[in-house]
Amino acid sequence: MSDHTTAVEPPKSPTSVVDDRLAQVRLTTRLLRRPELGALLAAITVGLFFALTTDDFGTLNGMANWTSVAATLGIPAVAVALLMIGGEFDLSAGVMTGSAGLVMGLLATELDMNIWPAIALTFLFAGAVGFINGYMVVRTGLPSFIVTLATFFVLQGINLGVTKQITGTVRVSGLLEVGGFETAKDIFGGSFSTYDFRMSFLWWIAITIVATWILARTRVGNWIFGVGGDPVAARNVGVPVARVKIGLFMGTAMAAALAGIMIATTLSSVQASQGVGEEFSYIIAAVVGGCLLTGGYGSAIGAAIGALIIGMAFIGIQFSGWDTDWRYLFLGVILLIAVLVNNFVRRSAEGARK
Repeated sequence: MSDHTTAVEPPKSPTSVVDDRLAQVRLTTRLLRRPELGALLAAITVGLFFALTTDDFGTLNGMANWTSVAATLGIPAVAVALLMIGGEFDLSAGVMTGSAGLVMGLLATELDMNIWPAIALTFLFAGAVGFINGYMVVRTGLPSFIVTLATFFVLQGINLGVTKQITGTVRVSGLLEVGGFETAKDIFGGSFSTYDFRMSFLWWIAITIVATWILARTRVGNWIFGVGGDPVAARNVGVPVARVKIGLFMGTAMAAALAGIMIATTLSSVQASQGVGEEFSYIIAAVVGGCLLTGGYGSAIGAAIGALIIGMAFIGIQFSGWDTDWRYLFLGVILLIAVLVNNFVRRSAEGARK
């Protein structure tokens, strides 16, 4: 009886079934996926340029100047960024800063109201305007560009007409004599260091952190991205599209109102033309920060950095002794460059995923 040797096939190594989403991603790929990468590089470039070409830009006093400008732009810009991620625009955000200051000022000076109830009613007014904007967009299907452009002209007309009718001028003054004004100024329009860093800077940082947390860590953040990316698909999986959009419009209007209150408490007066045209600065900051005009992509941090770039440029041009009208050329150039860089970064990130 002979022995039979049976060949045993060596065991095959198990097939890897790791989900691509769980695979390790290189650091460069993760960076390319960040929407604010282009804005960060631009901020470093602009900051270094003015720091090397001017004497005061890089000092603490200089930083207090350009962070003050960046903060008053950045607070509404962060809210505008969330709205753009949600797929909508608000062209009335700029004039809302003036409207809010005027409402607060008229309530306090003409009705002898304490500044704090006046501030509360001002936020209520801004929220109502934002609700109307959102409701009109959701219920009529009209583009938000058209709806908020109409709101822009309505508010501008009211600001000029009503203010002139009540005060005889196009400004509201006398806020220093209003009860509670000094406390409100300390919180909204004061400074917190010997180098005159403004309270608006702290508000700006806090609002950016909250907005980033909402986008990255909450269900509402997922809804915002979903609504901006594909509202039909978002609605099909149960996202309350109408409520999200209306809420974003209300948040944008109230953020603009906060900026208006800060300006009014800082200057102790309000001009009826305040904020007109600033809506484009908010949108530019958001786009520079990585937000897409088509929605569904962007970040609050990116919008804050975009506002920082604008603030640095405005003060840097002033410190350089150039004609301040050059800042509008700068805005146009950085907007174009930002769109090109963001497109390149996004395509690179998409290529890295393959």
